[in-house]
Amino acid sequence: MGDEIDIKEHFMRLCVRPETLEPFGFRRDGAEWKYEAPIMDGAFSCVITIDGSGGVSERVIDCATGDEYVQHRVAAATGAFVGRVRQEVDAILGRIAVACFERDVFKTDLARRMIVFARETWGDELEFLWKQFPDYAVLRRADTQKWYAVIMRLSRRKLGFNSDETVEIIDLRRAGSEGDPRFLPGYHMNKKTWMTVVLDGTTPFGDLTKLFAASHDAANQ
Repeated sequence: MGDEIDIKEHFMRLCVRPETLEPFGFRRDGAEWKYEAPIMDGAFSCVITIDGSGGVSERVIDCATGDEYVQHRVAAATGAFVGRVRQEVDAILGRIAVACFERDVFKTDLARRMIVFARETWGDELEFLWKQFPDYAVLRRADTQKWYAVIMRLSRRKLGFNSDETVEIIDLRRAGSEGDPRFLPGYHMNKKTWMTVVLDGTTPFGDLTKLFAASHDAANQ
């Protein structure tokens, strides 16, 4: 049948957010989640399955016969009909990727907890703005559109240490934290108004949330 199109391209470096699946329209089926949507004016049904480890698969079913249609997965298959099926399936996968997945970039417990804190406190999501820096993301206030945090993965050497160990850091707006030796001048930011916190456990989560909230407040104008 020739080379097949790999739908995993939609979900590279992404991890599922389970809490979003049911609101999006997925239903639980044992250890899996399934979502079904009509395509091709209702002549076909696209069934998306997310397994227990977050893997995604899709099937296109002919509603008249119950048979599975697979030509849209064949890279060499051309023509208006298969092109439209492929386009409609891709559109569904794209919506799911945006609504139910997030970039699987930051690995430390502190970084993940800070991301969840921003989401649950202010409804803010990470924005990955630079293709050349896929391990950099920002958080901004919805009202002023100003950044209040930048989260990055980089080498300690870039922070002035004699080590190539990869660490995760968060840049925050300074808000009365001057003089604390745990905090470095803001990396890639204005060093007078921003600071860098290494997310290696040196600064506990409770202290980080206070700094986070102060940075969010400082971006209010």
